[in-house]
Amino acid sequence: MLLMPNKDWHWEYNETCKQLSISLGSEMEFLTPYKSKILIPDALIATEFSIEHAKFYIKMLETLPKVLHVSDAGIVQTALNATAAHFLLQSQMPKSWFFDESDECVFCDIGKLFQLRCGYSKVLALVIDNGLQAATVMILSQQCQLSDSKSLSQFDTIKVMHNRLHPLRKARQVVAA
Repeated sequence: MLLMPNKDWHWEYNETCKQLSISLGSEMEFLTPYKSKILIPDALIATEFSIEHAKFYIKMLETLPKVLHVSDAGIVQTALNATAAHFLLQSQMPKSWFFDESDECVFCDIGKLFQLRCGYSKVLALVIDNGLQAATVMILSQQCQLSDSKSLSQFDTIKVMHNRLHPLRKARQVVAA
């Protein structure tokens, strides 16, 4: 079952867990993975889940099932984290040097999935914000090892130039006549 936003939803900073959360009513709270050091100042105080947030979240709910094969709970988790990251994380400078360049020019848009290649590993990334030359993506794979000492976990974000986004390949079916 997909959760639909309502007037009771609001963002708040969970002091106990030291992470951004969203109150989904009187008895339910969703904890994002985002800590205070990467949040904008407004995220550290109770903030409404605005109409703009709801529109973005609903767009994710509509887009994600078409491109991801996960449960409804996984779709809601991804959509809520993407909404939090889009609106409440500090902007970043591109860190493209971690990733291999793509040979193909891609059309980049919010909600689109791409692959990032880092050495021999490949990770799935969701575009959550798009600019003229770079996009902020949310890692959907369990982990992305950037170097010996640096890695990203699922739902972490990173900004990369568009030429680092590799299109996903669809499996082709060949039918003999």
